Amino acid sequence: MAVNNYDIIVIGAASAGLTAALYLARQSLDVLVISKDIGGQALLTDDIQNYPGFMKVGGFDLMNKFQEQAASYGAKFEYDEVREAVKLPDGNFKVTTTLGSFTATSLILAFGKTPRNLDVPGEEEFRGRGVSYCAVCDGPLFKNSEIGVVGSGDHVLQAASYLSSLASRLHVVYRGSRVPQDDDLYIQLKEMPNVEFHMNSTVKKISGDIAVDSIEVAPVNGGASKDLKVRGIFVEMGYVARTDFVKDLVKLNSNREVVTDKLGKTSTEGVFAAGDVTDVPYKQAVISAGQGATAALSAFNYIQSKRGKIAVVSDWKNVKPRVQESKAM
Repeated sequence: MAVNNYDIIVIGAASAGLTAALYLARQSLDVLVISKDIGGQALLTDDIQNYPGFMKVGGFDLMNKFQEQAASYGAKFEYDEVREAVKLPDGNFKVTTTLGSFTATSLILAFGKTPRNLDVPGEEEFRGRGVSYCAVCDGPLFKNSEIGVVGSGDHVLQAASYLSSLASRLHVVYRGSRVPQDDDLYIQLKEMPNVEFHMNSTVKKISGDIAVDSIEVAPVNGGASKDLKVRGIFVEMGYVARTDFVKDLVKLNSNREVVTDKLGKTSTEGVFAAGDVTDVPYKQAVISAGQGATAALSAFNYIQSKRGKIAVVSDWKNVKPRVQESKAM
């Protein structure tokens, strides 16, 4: 398992993590962002009306802009789930995911809540080889292919709306039996010739050889199953707070949130935190973004001090993007 070295690793890619990545990349640091998806819980709404600069913006669109801006300054992205984060004897940090390991001088914990797993046979085996938890991250990889998306609620409909513009055929495996008949997005999807709904159903198994080539779909309440030939399956099962992998690295409060000070510092030197994963009240996108910027500046100062340098933040207005055009994977 190869180990890749970075100046800093940001775990999480919503308002806090993406803002932190932007600030750090603009300081010419080698930044890696690790997340199962882009946007986190912001993807659950298409009607954000309290983010400065936008009278109204969808969470998907806003987070996509965040990601593109961070990537344009050189931030790198790894779409995976973190299994372990530890401090090494030399003072650096090692982050292990399902697919590899990475080391860095500093860490920023900004993962908020993590996409839920489907928990079916084949999911772990084909993670990153057809199983995805982020439509905006991996959707373009399946352009003109037959694919599926499984889940319920607004988030699966929003993912389906995006994927329908890429797929030759899209199977929406909807785990509930009720979708508001006046839901504009649902009505729009139902009318699309390349979209097929499988209501009150779920994915029971994911199969393939080197990569996904089929999913087994069955009614939630029992009944005959059927196999669908797909190249990929997008899992939209909602979100869950997972801080167990850092419980031995940083101090957590009784709510399993990461305890921080006003500079975003945790109980462990070199580890910073921002966003919904922290003990800071008022879980709002704009507050998370501000925390991400604070944690990034604190981390930059830490890295500079480790190198024996004085921390000097560049004039933001004169920093040019390293990549003029950037899109999610």
